[in-house]
Amino acid sequence: MTAVTGRPTRVRAWVIAIRPATLPAAIGPVLVGLGVAWPEVGLRPLPAAGCLAVALLLQVAANLANDLFDFRSGADAADRLGPPRAVAGGLLTEREVAIGIAVVLALAGLVGIGLVAIGGLVILVLGVVAVLSAIAYTGGPWPYGYHGLGEVFVFVFFGLVAVGGTAYLQLGRWPPIAFATAVAMGALVTAILVVNNLRDIEPDRRAGKRTLAVLLGPRATIAEYVGLLAVAYVVPVGLAAVGGVGPVVLLPLLSVPLVAQLVRTVRAVGEGGEGGDPRRLNPVLRGTARLSLVFAALLAVGLGLGGRAA
Repeated sequence: MTAVTGRPTRVRAWVIAIRPATLPAAIGPVLVGLGVAWPEVGLRPLPAAGCLAVALLLQVAANLANDLFDFRSGADAADRLGPPRAVAGGLLTEREVAIGIAVVLALAGLVGIGLVAIGGLVILVLGVVAVLSAIAYTGGPWPYGYHGLGEVFVFVFFGLVAVGGTAYLQLGRWPPIAFATAVAMGALVTAILVVNNLRDIEPDRRAGKRTLAVLLGPRATIAEYVGLLAVAYVVPVGLAAVGGVGPVVLLPLLSVPLVAQLVRTVRAVGEGGEGGDPRRLNPVLRGTARLSLVFAALLAVGLGLGGRAA
């Protein structure tokens, strides 16, 4: 904070717009994709670094676009319950954030060229679709995040595309285990969005933003959150039961203690009554993002030590 005005510095304003607390959602799926490939080929450093860079850059671009387009649509109003937004708070101008989006996407494109050289046309197609989806979540003529489809796209891109694409760039093929583990990561990252939308049900409804949480209501959204976490933990148990991977794949179960407090808070807030302030979900957002990264790291280690890419 600046000493004179009490306003965030320019660097801090960009940090607010970038939202570093969301970045674990981009890192975890890449780690799992690398864990899938590790038993067969070890680590191919260049495509691994490229996947991580593109995932982080696209997450940043999506965050900047969300900051800009939510302001333009009126979704970021004075009654916002989440952390401050850069454009709505007057910390950055619309033009500055638009330029920031262009720069970040250009960097992602440059890295992506290298990944296309390794993986071919399929990676080019996935990359283009991922870029369009990052912007179209809240931007464009029909922002799908405003029409109850945010969870679907998050599950697909943070699960199937991120995990499967990373494994493909390491192995040159799509092993079935990549799709199984992608379900776990897609579920966990989607749970982050579910918390966000649960918190914002009332302001989103007033702004005409028809998220899935607005359409379903609080109780069903709580059930959705709990169900997504359950799905994530069923995956390593299922892999161990089916065979082909060693019991070390159960390592993600060590993160179960992190789940209890998150679920308690979500239920207390979502069901209303005492302690029902939606702002209490802001730490749950960060906690769910951390959970996704811890789970992913443990799953990647478990796959690397006891799995096979069959």
